[in-house]
Amino acid sequence: MASSVPSDLDASFVLVNDDYVPSSSASAGTPTPGAMQSRHLNSTLLSPATPSYAHDWSPSGTGGKLSQHGRHFIDAHGRVCHLRGVNLSGNCKTPIHDTFPDNPAAVTFVNRPFPIEDAPQHFARLRRWGLTFVRFLVTWEAVEHAGPGEYDYDYLNYLKQVLALLPQYGLSCFVALHQDVWSRYSGGSGAPAWTIESAGFDLDALEESGSAWLNGLRVKTAEGKYDEEDRGTVKPEERGLWSTGYQKLAAATLATCFWAGDTFAPKAKVKRRTKTGNEEEVSIQQFLQDDFLDMWEVLADTVGHLPGVLGFEIMNEPHRGYVELQSMYGWDYNTDLHLGAIPSPLHSFTLGAGYSTSVPHYTRSFPMPTRHTSSVTLNTAGRKVWREDGVTEGKCIWEMHGVWGWDEQKKEGIVLRENYFKRHPLTGKPVDWYNDFYFPFLSRWADRVRTVVDNDKMVFVEAIPNEFCPSSWTPDHQPGNLVYAPHWYDLNALFNKAFGDFSVNVQGLSRGMFLLKAFYWGHIGARNNFSLQIKNLAEAAYRSLGEKPVLIGECGIPMDMNQGEAFESEDWTWQNRMMDAMITALERSFIGFTYVLFRLCGSEQFNSSCVCRLWNYNPSNSDLHGDTWNGENFSFFAQRRALPPSLLTLDQTSPTLDNGARLLRAVVRPYAAKVAGIPLKWKYELNTGDCELEWMVPYSNGHEDSQAKGGPTVDQPPLVGHPTLTSNTTEIFFPHILSQDRTLSVSSPLDSSSASPTFTSEYVPSLQTLYIQQLDMTPGKKYHIKIRLDPSLKQAFELNDFWTDFIGHIYLGGGFIFAIAAWFFVGFL
Repeated sequence: MASSVPSDLDASFVLVNDDYVPSSSASAGTPTPGAMQSRHLNSTLLSPATPSYAHDWSPSGTGGKLSQHGRHFIDAHGRVCHLRGVNLSGNCKTPIHDTFPDNPAAVTFVNRPFPIEDAPQHFARLRRWGLTFVRFLVTWEAVEHAGPGEYDYDYLNYLKQVLALLPQYGLSCFVALHQDVWSRYSGGSGAPAWTIESAGFDLDALEESGSAWLNGLRVKTAEGKYDEEDRGTVKPEERGLWSTGYQKLAAATLATCFWAGDTFAPKAKVKRRTKTGNEEEVSIQQFLQDDFLDMWEVLADTVGHLPGVLGFEIMNEPHRGYVELQSMYGWDYNTDLHLGAIPSPLHSFTLGAGYSTSVPHYTRSFPMPTRHTSSVTLNTAGRKVWREDGVTEGKCIWEMHGVWGWDEQKKEGIVLRENYFKRHPLTGKPVDWYNDFYFPFLSRWADRVRTVVDNDKMVFVEAIPNEFCPSSWTPDHQPGNLVYAPHWYDLNALFNKAFGDFSVNVQGLSRGMFLLKAFYWGHIGARNNFSLQIKNLAEAAYRSLGEKPVLIGECGIPMDMNQGEAFESEDWTWQNRMMDAMITALERSFIGFTYVLFRLCGSEQFNSSCVCRLWNYNPSNSDLHGDTWNGENFSFFAQRRALPPSLLTLDQTSPTLDNGARLLRAVVRPYAAKVAGIPLKWKYELNTGDCELEWMVPYSNGHEDSQAKGGPTVDQPPLVGHPTLTSNTTEIFFPHILSQDRTLSVSSPLDSSSASPTFTSEYVPSLQTLYIQQLDMTPGKKYHIKIRLDPSLKQAFELNDFWTDFIGHIYLGGGFIFAIAAWFFVGFL
């Protein structure tokens, strides 16, 4: 339920700037909603009947809707909006009570991520924490698991009911079609099993033939009983193996056929039913893409009209498969994870064709992530993965196209066309996955979705994981209302499931950075390391896309890091430190938590309305089994730790909603949600609770924008050409979890010498919102405020770096060397 405004407010929380301080908390009185309205001139968001709050992204909270302008998201009043949210939810990758991998057509995803009756508590919880812009996960399998054109309308109706509730809690979302490694049946999540069969694969032979790794998706049973918690558990040495599935035969082949089957697999023909009931034969690419678009039309038509749905994301972490493959004899170590048994493309072909094959085995190492330590023989039983009744008639699809062959004399596979996936097989011209395949299909998808939804719905897209935005992503390749939505993780911590004082810039190392320059020490070092990586990601996008919003679709940390010791000790210090380093880096560039900031030259600068989604809020999470998928454990919330619904109250000031969460100190933070101007700087320090915001009323058209010279950068947003502001109220989300039993003070260094104040302020705890009313809206007018808590928060951890930790040792060592040198010098004299 949406919270109501209490009849009276704690006067100690009603705050103004330094030029207007009541003589006592009692004399400040209790502002009524009507009085509040009078203090927010020109703001139509606050009315006596329906007061808004900073993190309310519903139509009533935004004056109608959110839209795009340049790199910013703006509300109907022209205010720059910074959105923070979560992925909802990791458990949407898997169905309810299935018998994986058996009977794939009979699964159901109804009640993923939670039963409809539980939605109020989860949405109220996210609202309390200020995480109100959701990336809502749906899979192709969930919609169409029964077969081509057979849609699960029970699931679609469930989706409609859940997403219709969002505006009641101030939430909005975009619907993201999630996939990893193509499908659950090839080791990840996403596409239905029948898509794999359509390419000629035998589902029962995928694992034995080495064509997929499935251990991270199985459900362990005791005496034949299903145990949801045991889904997706892996051994410690198996963690991270699931992502090597992108290089294995099943996922790589399906991605290639989906994006570029007409080019590389033209002989693969699939029979399908037409809408008139006739049968026709089409290419594998046309079969998969047409069905994908049909499914998307049904999905968009079901939920696209809902006010809480702002847009759609075509596909999570798309992968090119074999397209642009540089060598049949191995994968690129710098871009493709090498861990465990890693067949080369040629190895995968021979394994799938039923030949026992020896492949290299990689183990974790340092300073490089892994090294080749041994070999292992796979498919010793000689199991063939290609069905005799499939489209290839039992033959490897790539052997059928003359890519490789089997040498009977040498008893080994041989490459026949080494450059097959690098150059067009017919023309010989180099291929480019983005230009030749991804961009054309993206355009088709956007056009198809917009046949059933309004054109103002946003289109969220991303590049291949861990790659920068391609330079070819120019305006002629961009659908309207595009939002760039890449993902970012600290790959070193993700890979090792460990975090300490030492951190590594893996992004830089993979691009040739000098080794020692990629190492960072301490918490300050981690913040700077993460900031640099996110800055690089954002600025590459601006160079290619121009002034488009950048949204980090996923970022997160493993809860089971450092051998899962926090589950026993309940000491989450290292998780809090890593989460703070990540979110601080995002805040410094205004890309983070729906906004992110960057640290540049020692200052915290906004870069844009860059946004990020925290991975992830998963009610199904448990300490022992994590997110129940491939051994992952990223959720900072677990229903098993929470209070039962009967003990919950759902207003924004209810601490009952906090039970079940981890890391709230690092996750729940103030942020400038709606800024009546262009944000220039934001800084939040977790150890004290202090904040700092600087922003400027934009210049009118015709003013020379010195900020914009030299091309788009993170720390220099455009200051000219912004839509007319019709509100002079800036709204800052300031969480009740921090302000409870404390007093906020708001001051301005710019007003210290002014004869009259330039703003007034008011904090409303029940709405978790600090309102700043700007009294001077002259173009070019700068505002700078500092927010302090009294008393300050208790320090959570030390802000250390190399110098604070080792300066004593350096002085001691230097003194020792000086003493020895002096002794020798004196002896010489």
